[in-house]
Amino acid sequence: MSYITVDHVTREFKSFKRPEGLKNALSSLLNRSYEVRKAVDDLSFTVEKGELVGYIGPNGAGKSTTIKMLTGIITPTCGSIKTGGIIPWENRKENARHIGVVFGQRSQLNWNLPMEDTFELYRRMYGTEKVRFQRNTEMFTELLEMQSFLNKPVRQLSLGQKMRAELAIALLHDPDILYLDEPTIGLDVVVKDKIRKFVRELNREKKTTVILTTHDMADIEEICDRIIMIDHGKLMLDQPVVSFKSQGADQYYAEVTFRCCKEPLCLDGVELIKELPLCHTYIINPRLVSMNVLLSRISELFEVTDITIKKPEIDEIVRKIYTSQPGETSGQLLYSK
Repeated sequence: MSYITVDHVTREFKSFKRPEGLKNALSSLLNRSYEVRKAVDDLSFTVEKGELVGYIGPNGAGKSTTIKMLTGIITPTCGSIKTGGIIPWENRKENARHIGVVFGQRSQLNWNLPMEDTFELYRRMYGTEKVRFQRNTEMFTELLEMQSFLNKPVRQLSLGQKMRAELAIALLHDPDILYLDEPTIGLDVVVKDKIRKFVRELNREKKTTVILTTHDMADIEEICDRIIMIDHGKLMLDQPVVSFKSQGADQYYAEVTFRCCKEPLCLDGVELIKELPLCHTYIINPRLVSMNVLLSRISELFEVTDITIKKPEIDEIVRKIYTSQPGETSGQLLYSK
């Protein structure tokens, strides 16, 4: 049996439909009309214990709504959810002991307390044994490099330091599941790298199940083994990251830096997409032109100083999938495990 099960879940939100004009606005005080929006629409997926899952989609796709239902903050309109055999909204206290949550735009930290005191506060809240608490504190302090600011009040910490502290607090009680909702938003590349390595190490050491929502595809590529993609609350894609990246194998890019060019490069399957005075970037269709033919032709036409060959980035594959599904069809299931 799967560790996390989301079975035909729908979550609707009802909002007041504000009419135009003063007369209609006054009449709406007595007779209000509402519109219903489905943030999550008949969504189903499962997650096994210890999996690292990237949960992605555009703004308004229903990612955060799903996380809130998984954590028990809100209830679904219909359908069922179980996490570790627990129905989250019916057993909130028990569920809270088994999960850790980090919302990138909401803090769990006390503004005036230093980190050491905040850690102790959460130890008492969760009833964590002192031996386990001490072990986890030392481990997280080392992995997240927090030694320099453990004694500082939260108000004096940088954004990156706060986010590392948020991660540590969410994990002090050894949860089985970690939900990360935009954990690297607004962070610099150094802090992002530390957080990504930490999550990977945590999963390796403790087999923690991780569900990560993010718009930064580097987070997905470096942390996750599997991608679940939704749009308009519907499942679009569910497959391993390796299989997902292979969708970009039908093309690659060649960036040619040169001293001079005898004549333009013209080959079937080769398209110039970026032109600078001494650097051209081409998109290549390997089904129409081989690598040997391409390199041979480039060497004939250019006095080359450098050639860079690269595959499409993961965010480009995501963009391609979304743009290939116009209008209402964007919510259809394209791929499955």
